[in-house]
Amino acid sequence: MTLSIIIVSYNVREFLEQALLSLQKAAKHISHEIIVVDNASSDGTVQYIKNRFPSVKIIANDNNVGFARANNQAIQQSHGDFACLINPDTIVQEDTFSVLLAFFENHPRAGCVGCKILNPDGSLQLACRRSYPTPWVAFTKIIGLAKLFPKSRLFGRYNLTFLDEDKVAKVEAISGSFMMVRRDVLQRVGGLDESFFMYGEDLDWCYRIQEQGFGIYYVPDTQIIHFKGESSKKSPFQQRRLFYEAMRLFVQKHFKKGAAMLPSWILIIAIYASAVFSFISTAFQKLIWPLIDFLLMTGSLSAAIFIRFHPNFPLSPFILVHIVYSLVWMLCFSSLGLYARNRLSVAKAIIAVFVGLIINSALTFFFKQYGFSRAVVLLSGIFNILLLPGWRFVLNYMAHSGVTWLPQSIRNSLLRRQTIIVGDQTTSQRIISKFRRDVNGMYSIVGVVLTGSKFSQPKIENVPVVGVLEQLPEIIRREKVHDVIFSTDRLPYDKMLTAMADSQKSQINFKMVPSDIDVVIGKATTDYIEDIPFVDLEYKLHTGANPMLKRQFDFFLALLCLIVTGPVYLALKFFGVPLESHEILTRKKKTTTIKTFQSNRWWAVPLFPRILHGDMSFVGRDPFSSVTGENKISLSIKPGLTGLEHINKDHNLSKEERERFHLYYLKNYSLLLDMEILIKSVLNE
Repeated sequence: MTLSIIIVSYNVREFLEQALLSLQKAAKHISHEIIVVDNASSDGTVQYIKNRFPSVKIIANDNNVGFARANNQAIQQSHGDFACLINPDTIVQEDTFSVLLAFFENHPRAGCVGCKILNPDGSLQLACRRSYPTPWVAFTKIIGLAKLFPKSRLFGRYNLTFLDEDKVAKVEAISGSFMMVRRDVLQRVGGLDESFFMYGEDLDWCYRIQEQGFGIYYVPDTQIIHFKGESSKKSPFQQRRLFYEAMRLFVQKHFKKGAAMLPSWILIIAIYASAVFSFISTAFQKLIWPLIDFLLMTGSLSAAIFIRFHPNFPLSPFILVHIVYSLVWMLCFSSLGLYARNRLSVAKAIIAVFVGLIINSALTFFFKQYGFSRAVVLLSGIFNILLLPGWRFVLNYMAHSGVTWLPQSIRNSLLRRQTIIVGDQTTSQRIISKFRRDVNGMYSIVGVVLTGSKFSQPKIENVPVVGVLEQLPEIIRREKVHDVIFSTDRLPYDKMLTAMADSQKSQINFKMVPSDIDVVIGKATTDYIEDIPFVDLEYKLHTGANPMLKRQFDFFLALLCLIVTGPVYLALKFFGVPLESHEILTRKKKTTTIKTFQSNRWWAVPLFPRILHGDMSFVGRDPFSSVTGENKISLSIKPGLTGLEHINKDHNLSKEERERFHLYYLKNYSLLLDMEILIKSVLNE
């Protein structure tokens, strides 16, 4: 047997599936075996791989034994003349193994080789070729000299950034995400050092291989993509601890007597200092959102107490009350996901403040030590309703207004990202259809890039065909896209990787959709595309107290809007702004006529009485889409000023897609959903 391919997996089933598909293509004409060691994944990896890839050998561990030990388990059971250790979150090019096997044949003293490794944005992953972290090399990295002077041979040794990334080079170490080793080298050097649970074992292995007189080579004649960090992102604090512990172990093992200008104890101190800084930075990133809320709550409560007790300020009771009230509100925020995926949701923030206000108000009745003033609770609740959803609304507004200095991570979480699909006509059509069913999706499909050299039709599913694969870099610049999604159904991996490499300076997120198009894979993330079932549904909109809650919400909001916009309506009438008549279908399947202003900004003003009367709702189906041929699902929803159709209007929805949105709304109705749709509609206008 020529080649043994070894993968250690931990809770990355979707990535592993794609890796195995690419490996099977790359090793198709090579005598090989694939061994997967699963470190007690909880995502069903073992059974899924057994069913999906019966030829793959599975070693299922009962617990997470670490990266080094798991690889050693597979090495001991492997039979190939060469062993390739590869991460599960990688995709290899079709010629990867053939190119590297030829390199081994032409370089008999090569003990271990690695190839060019790309990040998901197409840029070079610097760790694919590097030096040992000697005290001097690590020192230049830690204090930033390596980043300031990447082309310097003195300062750029950490990642060898002074070398040409497209030329073969003999290096000190390569990345553990892809390492190909001779069998006779394995027999002389042994397996990975199991003292390293994760991280550092690749450096140690390269060090020991070179001690035996074999060379370590970087071979950029072929390339892979590494999504990097999918396993470790599940527990970032734990992974950072393991990383710095691995660096300490490596230094103590190999540099006990010091090396290159600096003693090793200085490096160990620097490693610990860097670890502390890294932990603080990560913690700050996670705590920044609750910290903003806490500071605003402090201001709200301080202002409420000042107004109630001026000129006195009861400081001692304030501290206790502040801790209790703020904790209640922050627990409400956390329970609605406002410190996780939904941290910038305005609607959820409003709900959380209201719920917290009710709980804190109850505390004033049952626990007198926390309720020295109900007026303070009410005032602070009012301030919180304005401030806590308010700063989130401001960020949403700035993101939709195109404010350039807003961080990209915030814009990505608030806006639908401009996206192009790369694939053939059939798969592109399936992907577009699937994405449109994803009600909460973050992708706005603006174009299709076909994999063939020609295209005969200008649009696919009403999405324009913007070019072919060879034109991808220019298309990215021209269309100003944020994400490029490749269909891996019929697209060769080498074409995908080549296109990414050619577009690397565009800083675009490149992602993949597998053939079953249930997930989108990219940049250490997996976005699940949820389909919408058509049977066995419980229509929440028409069950329980939901119809009454929706009606009350519509009534009081419409009344408030009438009071506020009454003068506007009279002014527009006075200046002779014309009204347009439209026929719509009500829930009672009757045709009625409504009138709106021509100006889009004030078109809803004359419709508030209709909402008060109950003929319409703030959130419902599009009243102007059709007056005939509506099915029972659509007609069970009142016509609305906005709705899921409206906030997805840029998709040129078909009738079937509109009905899916109606079905989703019926099934998942809540006041929170109505509020989110209203806020998105305001921001999108």
